[in-house]
This record gives sequence, C-alpha cells and structure tokens, in this order.
Amino acid sequence: MMLIEVGQAMWGHALAPPSAVLAAPGEINTEGILSFFASKIAPILLAVLGVIFIGRASKGEVSRVLTSSAIAIIGLAFIAGAATLLVVGDSLIKLFFK
Repeated sequence: MMLIEVGQAMWGHALAPPSAVLAAPGEINTEGILSFFASKIAPILLAVLGVIFIGRASKGEVSRVLTSSAIAIIGLAFIAGAATLLVVGDSLIKLFFK
C-alpha cells in the first residue's frame, strides 16, 4: 500500500489534471487533438519530407527537390491561410452575434 502511494506521488506531478485533458461528456476535445497533431505528427511528417528531399538531391534531382519544396511551402501557406480565415471568421461571428 505504501509503495503505491509513493509511486502515485512520484508520478503525479508529470500528469495533467483530468479536467485539462478531458472534454465535457458528449463533446470532442478539438484543442487537444490539434495540439497533438502539431506537437507529434507534424514534426514527423516534416522529417520524412526532409529525408525524401535529401535523398532526391543526393541523386542529382535538384530540380525535383526544388519543385517539391515549393509545393510543400505553398501547401503550408494554404493551411496557415485557412487557419487565419477560421480565426477571422470566428471573430466576425462573435462581433455580429453578440
């Protein structure tokens, strides 16, 4: 019994409180999902793209690497633009429907 309490005390500081992680019943925690993708999935995908680009460049396909890099940058710009539009749209809706 004492060992379990010590273990909980030792690891308790590393865990976030359940109210910060869990959404209300029947709701989806979209902020948690977005932060998970931004912190875990996106860096892995960017690393994979980097390895692919380096592999192509080492084979002498520099023009394809530049084209792929430009397409990736344009894609990221579209994603950032969509996020900006969501924020602007949300603020407009809150302004009109106070």
